[in-house]
Amino acid sequence: MLNFSSALTRAAATAAVGAGLVWGSAAFAADTIKVGILHSLSGTMAISETTLKDVMLMLIEEQNKAGGLLGKKLEAVVVDPASNWPLFAEKARELISKDKVSATFGCWTSVSRKSVLPVFEELKSPLFYPVQYEGEESSEYVYYTGAAPNQQAIPAVDYLMAEGEVKRWVLAGTDYVYPRTTNKILKAYLMSKGVAEADIMINYTPFGHSDWQTIVASIKKFAGAGKKTAVVSTINGDANVPFYKELANQGIKAEDIPVVAFSVGEEELAGIDTKPLVGHLAAWNYFQSVDNEDNAAFVEKWKAFTKNPKRVSNDPMEAHVIGFKMWVKAVEKAGTTDADAVGKAIIGISVPNLSGGIATMMPNHHLTKPVLIGEVQEDGQFEIVWQTPGTVVGDAWSDYLPGSKDLISDWRAPMSCGNFNVKTGKCGGQGK
Repeated sequence: MLNFSSALTRAAATAAVGAGLVWGSAAFAADTIKVGILHSLSGTMAISETTLKDVMLMLIEEQNKAGGLLGKKLEAVVVDPASNWPLFAEKARELISKDKVSATFGCWTSVSRKSVLPVFEELKSPLFYPVQYEGEESSEYVYYTGAAPNQQAIPAVDYLMAEGEVKRWVLAGTDYVYPRTTNKILKAYLMSKGVAEADIMINYTPFGHSDWQTIVASIKKFAGAGKKTAVVSTINGDANVPFYKELANQGIKAEDIPVVAFSVGEEELAGIDTKPLVGHLAAWNYFQSVDNEDNAAFVEKWKAFTKNPKRVSNDPMEAHVIGFKMWVKAVEKAGTTDADAVGKAIIGISVPNLSGGIATMMPNHHLTKPVLIGEVQEDGQFEIVWQTPGTVVGDAWSDYLPGSKDLISDWRAPMSCGNFNVKTGKCGGQGK
C-alpha cells in the first residue's frame, strides 16, 4: 500500500542515511547477526516507511541491551530502495548475498513485495512484511504480519452493514494491485450477502489524483437513491487529502456518507488539517489510542527513543514489533538463524500484541489479529468504536473468489505448500 503524510521534513532528513549504511556499534564483534531493513528512505514512500525503519532500530537496540541473540549482538543493515520497485529487488539481493543478513524486515506496497518475492524465495531467506495487503499469496519465506482482507476489509464492511445499516457501496481505490484485488473480494462478498450489483459502484484513480470534484459528485448522486451509502476506501497516497476536502466542499458529512479507509492511520494524519476527516472511519488491527498498559509503555518508549513527544505509533509499526519478537523467539527455539530451521520453529509461536490478546504465527504464515474500527478525531487520533471479541486468523486465500476458495496454505511438513487445492489434492506450485 501507499500512504500519505505531511511528515515530509522528517522523512527528508532521515533519508540522508543513504543506501547501504550499516547501523550498529563499531565496537561490536565481527561475528554479529545481521538484520536487513528494507524500507524507502527517499522518494514517495519515505514519508511512511521511515517510521518503520526507526522502529526496527529501536527493537534491535532493545534486544542488544537485553543480551543480543544466541550470545551475539544484532547489527542492523539499512538500505534505501528509494520507492523504486525494481530497486527493492536489487537491494534485497544485496542484503542477502553481500551483507549476509539472517532476516529482512521491509517493504510497504504490494508491488514492492511482489518485486522482492522471487529474490527471497530463490535465496531462501526470510522476509517479514508488516503492511495490510490483498491476500492471494503465501510464500515459504514471507511472514505476513499485516492484515489479510478478512482481518480488515471484510470486518469493516460487516460493521457498516450492522451498525450503519449501509445498503449501497462505493468501492474507491487507487489503480494498482492492492485496491483492485481487495475490491474484487469485497464485491464478491457483498453480492454473497444479497447486495445487488447495481448497488455497488467501483472507481479507480491514479496515484496522486487531485481533482475529485466530478468523482465526489458522482458518489453524491449514487448515494441519492434513497439507500444508506458508504465509501470503502483503498485510496492511497496524498490523493486522500483532496479527496476528503472535496467531500467537505460538497457538503458530505461522515454521518451522511461515511468513509472507512484502510490506508489512513496516525502517521498519515500527523500534522495535517484533520477537520475534513473527523467522524470518518478507519479499520486496522492497532491504534495508538488502545488503552492498556503494554501499549502505554510502548508509546512512551517510542517517544523516548525518537526524542520527539509528538511522534505517533501506528499499525504497521506494531506489525514489525510482533514480527521481530516472533523471529527472535524462533531463532532461540531453533538455536540457529538458519532460515529453514527458523521456518519450522516459528509456526505456533505466540507473542502479546499491543491491542490486547495474543498474536500467533499460523501454518499459512499469517497471524491471529484483532480487528478494530476507529473514528477520526480532531487531534489525529482514533476513538475505537468497535472491535472483534477476540483475534481473527488471517486467510491467505479468499473464500469468496472462485479461483481461491478451494486453496489452503500450510507450510508444515508433509504438505509444505502455499496453495494446496483441497478438491484436487495437489499443490499448485507455491511449495516444494
